[in-house]
Amino acid sequence: MGRTLVRPHLVKSTVFLLLVAGLPGCATSPSRVRSTSAEPVLLVQDGVTAEAARGVWRSRGHGHVLTVSAKDLKLHHATAAGCYPQPGEEPGALSGFVHVMPDSAPDSLSLSAVPGDTRYLFERLPALPPECSANTEWTPPRLFELFAATFTEHYAFFAERHVDFSARVAALRPRVTDATKPRALFGVFQALTTGLGDAHTRIAAEVDGETLGHAEGEARTLERVDAEGSKAGQSSRDAQRAWLAAYRDGILQTVLKGAGHHVANKRIFHGLVGDVGYLNVVTMGGYVDEDDVPPREELRVLDEALDTALQSFQGARAVIVDVSNNRGGHDVISRAIAARFTDTRRLAYTKVPFNSDVPPQAFHVEPASGPRYTGPVYLVTSDITVSAGEVFTLAMRALPNVTHVGTTTRGALSDVLVKPLPNGWSVELSNERYLDPKGQLFEARGIPPQQELEVFPEDDLHEGHARAVLSVVDVASGRRNAVPGGARE
Repeated sequence: MGRTLVRPHLVKSTVFLLLVAGLPGCATSPSRVRSTSAEPVLLVQDGVTAEAARGVWRSRGHGHVLTVSAKDLKLHHATAAGCYPQPGEEPGALSGFVHVMPDSAPDSLSLSAVPGDTRYLFERLPALPPECSANTEWTPPRLFELFAATFTEHYAFFAERHVDFSARVAALRPRVTDATKPRALFGVFQALTTGLGDAHTRIAAEVDGETLGHAEGEARTLERVDAEGSKAGQSSRDAQRAWLAAYRDGILQTVLKGAGHHVANKRIFHGLVGDVGYLNVVTMGGYVDEDDVPPREELRVLDEALDTALQSFQGARAVIVDVSNNRGGHDVISRAIAARFTDTRRLAYTKVPFNSDVPPQAFHVEPASGPRYTGPVYLVTSDITVSAGEVFTLAMRALPNVTHVGTTTRGALSDVLVKPLPNGWSVELSNERYLDPKGQLFEARGIPPQQELEVFPEDDLHEGHARAVLSVVDVASGRRNAVPGGARE
């Protein structure tokens, strides 16, 4: 499913549900959902829904109630504090491809935005729950309880981020009354989530014509860029632009000596440094400069770029894959890139939604059909590496020919669960638990490298990255035994 990069970091989202709106129709109730073929089918095609998917369904995790009639979909969000329809739906609004996946279990429905990617499991309900049809007046106290229930039921990492959310809820509840103004209510919501430090958690609202937002979890390196720019009288935007320009020039001029390639909507760099290949990916998507690009088109452009790069790497002594400035995107892109560096199918990770009874879903790195490189690979990460960049890190670390160097990643791997509130505000939160093949969870702490290397040294933010990459080139080419900093304990 397409995901718009709405923030400088990341963006994975489970918003497969912002699909087709319209008034809820009368749902039919087949006794079971059984695909007639082994292939997925579109949930909505030519304005008509898949017959086998018609009915009322409750998600196992994610808090969704989905009504599928012959020509309409209607989404509700359900929590212990109430149920309400998706606000602001418009007929025909699609956020991506939604497929009904082959599934033989009775009274169940399996949906996926992209075949082979995350599956969302639903169970059949006899009818829409009464609370979803209730004409609820969403007063400030009710909105407070809804916000609290949404995080309690779906946010997966309070323990890892050392936040006692239930205590906060109890302490802040008395501050909200029927007379509480919207700006004050937003402040309470902000207080409930301050300190999570989660790059995938955000609150957004419009109050009196002003857009309010609360987000945390920025990379320390980027905070340093902003601070350095501020001392020079630059805005954050200008400071980041100058830093990105230096990053780009360091790759193209210092590392690749003017002989590199900057392709796929300038999201991918590649070239040779002597007998060492270099591939740098800054986002897992965005390879086409258009809105609402289907995943297959993104993958087509990616494959063209990787075919050229990997063909040039044939015979290289080693390859460096640099995601030290990767801001995230799509997991399917992450696995497609990792597929260029293996000759064997390997388990990359499993994932499961928080507070659900669904079995973990396993994801593998499958050898690509195009050019591949299976010699020594050095993967470079930093604290900027986030979201799908970290999922890529998991996939690459599953390969025995890969050595992970750099600094620890951001620690925000989860998909983003988007929950619009009935007053028009929006909440984003982390609710998927990703585990590596050993069962390790890296959320909130990041994925540590096997060999430490300061990729963006604090005393040389603009030029240090190119020098760090060249130090890896020295190791990969055999001119040095280990990267500066050495192995971790």
